[in-house]
Amino acid sequence: MSCLFCKIISKEIPAKTVYEDDTVMAFEDLNPQAPVHILIIPKKHIATSLDISDEDNELIGLLYQAANRIARDKKVADKGFRTVMNCNREAGQTVFHIHLHLLAGRAMQWPPG
Repeated sequence: MSCLFCKIISKEIPAKTVYEDDTVMAFEDLNPQAPVHILIIPKKHIATSLDISDEDNELIGLLYQAANRIARDKKVADKGFRTVMNCNREAGQTVFHIHLHLLAGRAMQWPPG
């Protein structure tokens, strides 16, 4: 598969991994938009949030559980953090393998832009 994130999961491409289990992997974003910017991905390839099926409901919950764990580990949970999942190009999705952005370490603005 030519998916960038699938290649990271299979260790064909290196990444600064901060969390990994049987179903989820998380690593530092190469172009961070905040002092803490982690990408949390399922090991199952799902292109966009529109492709999430009923059988993926538990998996999506595991992405958020991983985000909470990482926020606590990075000591940003109490101050606050943002999780974002973009869907398709106009929303900013550039890699078509769903991923949850965890952003923290600075005050976030609204609207996000």
